[in-house]
Amino acid sequence: MSNKLLMEKVLKEIENGKELAIATITKHSGSTPREIGTKMVVLSDRSIYGTIGGGAMENRIIDLCIEAINKGQSESISFPLDTKGVDMICGGNVEVFIEVYKNRPKLLIAGGGHVGYAIYEAAVPLDFDIVIFEDREGFLNENRFPKAKELVLGDIGENLGNYPIDENTYIVIVTRGHEYDEKCLGAVVGSDAKYIGSMGSKNKVITMMDSLISKGIDEESLKKVYAPIGLKISGETPEEIAISILAEILLVKNQGELIHMVDTLK
Repeated sequence: MSNKLLMEKVLKEIENGKELAIATITKHSGSTPREIGTKMVVLSDRSIYGTIGGGAMENRIIDLCIEAINKGQSESISFPLDTKGVDMICGGNVEVFIEVYKNRPKLLIAGGGHVGYAIYEAAVPLDFDIVIFEDREGFLNENRFPKAKELVLGDIGENLGNYPIDENTYIVIVTRGHEYDEKCLGAVVGSDAKYIGSMGSKNKVITMMDSLISKGIDEESLKKVYAPIGLKISGETPEEIAISILAEILLVKNQGELIHMVDTLK
């Protein structure tokens, strides 16, 4: 398979949300089965496009690609072909660069009003695929959210509940009313999302949680919800609220610490 066709396959798989690694021979010495520049694509399910020699060497490199995908780190690997587990009688040494393509985390914003828009604007420079959920056409269009990955129009709670959510998903619930927030939260609280946050005053949040429990939502699952949402930086404008929410999300995403950097000097 030509490198051009191989890269076309890569782009298609990435567009379909697949995680993969490209293994490229960058250096070799002695007798090796393929030349410098030869590429092989390895998907997370171990399926491949192309080949870099077949046999035990290729199986070993597939293993290394899977390890790199799981770590989310590209790396350069060098090993002799008579290494245990490879045992190729042709001898030689090969160096392979493994380039990893991981899915970007998704930021699902339920509500395209003032706060939702402010969150979107603040999140655009960050490493998220942003998805906006709204039921009002006037608040959901490409002119308003030109850099969003997806715009989902219709019943917010229903669409949010039907959306594929995994451990690389962060959900912000900032709709225009208590009933909408509650429906959205009920739809996703049992999901695998890394972060779920819902905006509201202390009283509103308590009322919403009590209502969900009365409807059969597991109380333990509600404890993982960040509500009221955001860090307490005493901001009142949509823009300041957005910063407080994204700061909390990044704290969770990056496993950070809620301390002043100046305190790390002490």
